[in-house]
Amino acid sequence: MQKLRVYQSLWAMELRGPDGFEWSNEERFKMIAEAGYDGICLDPAAHEIDENLALKPLFEKYGLACMVNAFPKTDDDLRRLLQFSKDMNATTFSIIGTVYPVSVAKAVPIISNWIEIAREMDVEIMFETHRDCITNDMFFTLQLLEAIPEMRLCADFSHYVLNRELSLPMSAEFKQHFDSLTHRSDCFQGRIANREQIQIPIEFPQHAEWVALFKQFWQDGFTSWRARNDKDAELVFLCELGPPQYAITDAKGHELSNRWNEALIIKTWVREMWADL
Repeated sequence: MQKLRVYQSLWAMELRGPDGFEWSNEERFKMIAEAGYDGICLDPAAHEIDENLALKPLFEKYGLACMVNAFPKTDDDLRRLLQFSKDMNATTFSIIGTVYPVSVAKAVPIISNWIEIAREMDVEIMFETHRDCITNDMFFTLQLLEAIPEMRLCADFSHYVLNRELSLPMSAEFKQHFDSLTHRSDCFQGRIANREQIQIPIEFPQHAEWVALFKQFWQDGFTSWRARNDKDAELVFLCELGPPQYAITDAKGHELSNRWNEALIIKTWVREMWADL
């Protein structure tokens, strides 16, 4: 039977509040495990591998799986990060490539080469739909998908809703664009944006139409994924509500909502969606 696995981002457990208080990693892992998540996502660049590798005993202690969202800049970075994912027994590996070709023609050989490196190292990879990286723009990424049939995505559509200043109701043209991305996506991420803000409080009534949009994105994503994967496949959904400056704050630096509670709400939503399918 196909299964949905819901992960929490370790980066999302950072508070970055004005009082400077932070949970320890032990406390974070314990909270995540007790809340019923299946795993934790790490977000290393190559120079952060050692400090992330030191977390392996906590994964084992709390029975949590590992997902890696990696930030390579060079081929060597990627090889080191792929080896790190193998050392962590990571279930999922997504690339946020910090290189910035200004044309699709220049981006294609970079991505094709990274796909080949990953194939040589026997790691399945995806490219996250993310700003400030090689997939920064929706239209650029759609062209990449046409040029590279084997390119797979990890879909965080908050970046493209913001990047394209998406208007609601969504046009048929943009619906087709998001469907094209969805059909090439093998992992989905949970953050809700609007056309001007990357991460909005999900329970504020003025944001209801954006919440409804993202719920539809996720439901469409689950439906698409289930139709094209085998009966024993597992899909990872990542709750990734980032700390300030992703999270909106007031004049004193306090967040406008409780991200931990919001992530739990999203986890409940997506599990209910999956069950309904």
